[in-house]
Amino acid sequence: MAAAAVGAGAAAGLLLGRKVSERVLRPGVEPGGARPALRVHALAPGLVTLSRTPDSVRPGRYGLEWGEGGHAVVGEVVATGVQTVTRRLERAELGTLVTGTEVRLTPRVYVGDPFRAFGMAFTDDAVTGELGPLPAWFVPAVRGTWMILVHGPAADRTQALPVMPLLHSLQLPTLTVTYRGDRGAPGSPDGLGHFGETEWRDVEAAIRTALASGAGRVVLYGWSLGATIALQAAARSDWRESVSGLVLDSPVLDWPATVRRVAARTGAPAPVAELGALAAQGRSGVDLADFARLADGSDLHVPVLLLHSPDDAVAPYAAAEKLARRRENLVSLCSVPDAGHAALWNADPDRYLEHLRRFLTPLL
Repeated sequence: MAAAAVGAGAAAGLLLGRKVSERVLRPGVEPGGARPALRVHALAPGLVTLSRTPDSVRPGRYGLEWGEGGHAVVGEVVATGVQTVTRRLERAELGTLVTGTEVRLTPRVYVGDPFRAFGMAFTDDAVTGELGPLPAWFVPAVRGTWMILVHGPAADRTQALPVMPLLHSLQLPTLTVTYRGDRGAPGSPDGLGHFGETEWRDVEAAIRTALASGAGRVVLYGWSLGATIALQAAARSDWRESVSGLVLDSPVLDWPATVRRVAARTGAPAPVAELGALAAQGRSGVDLADFARLADGSDLHVPVLLLHSPDDAVAPYAAAEKLARRRENLVSLCSVPDAGHAALWNADPDRYLEHLRRFLTPLL
């Protein structure tokens, strides 16, 4: 009887761990959990009053999304109350925003594509990956160094839009790519994400495409797990000698800690979060020793701009500090306080872009 109870308990634990692991392994799932709904309490010319949460009082610029495609952009905080916050309403471009609407605050300030957002000429191309065609935006320019932009999980290519005007002003061609599991791209054979263990080969395909199309060198630029994938491609690709720099925004460097954090944000208690981390490791095939070596910067050979927030609730800031200390000859750490995960540009756009400009200028 006791043995049966123990067996049943172990089986239940395994099932819980597997369920938690879905949060981090399924492509398109928000790593920090679904964003809480906010209510629009009041509207006035150029102003919107929202429910007060830790995210809705953050400084900077953010999108509001609601319903089937509603989108607006909010700016600085102008007033706070016990339960509400009032922000500048910069524009409401899609849908109708009215009092009582439930919205979600998101880093997505721009929607559409480079032409719709900024009037930039671009082509909607595809990179040929090992699993099939991978949709990509190409914005042409005259430099021989190309930027390859890699979005994070639960995001898409629009995550790269805020930095495109600066890159275009520097005359850097940009190739904004997708990878396996993205909408419109082939899925992984097992339907799971692999924390870059397989996805980096899709970024390698983008590097190969850029070089075959006339690029002399490439700089890899990624957000969240996309930054981790870029880091892996720079270390593992057969074309790694053509990579001249890395820009890493909120990279996942401490894999077990990130998985435990994501699990905890879904409400899982610590023991279940630990089971989820173990399940995710087994199902994804992540080699923790190789991942730790990558995160320590042992294989770095190019300059890195590392952008991270001490307040990141998904990817621990301590791992970014560790990487910067270990490879201080190559890594420049830019700390962006009071910013959410992969929402650093949103918190302080001008400072973010200035750091990016200074880093890229010597690489041109």
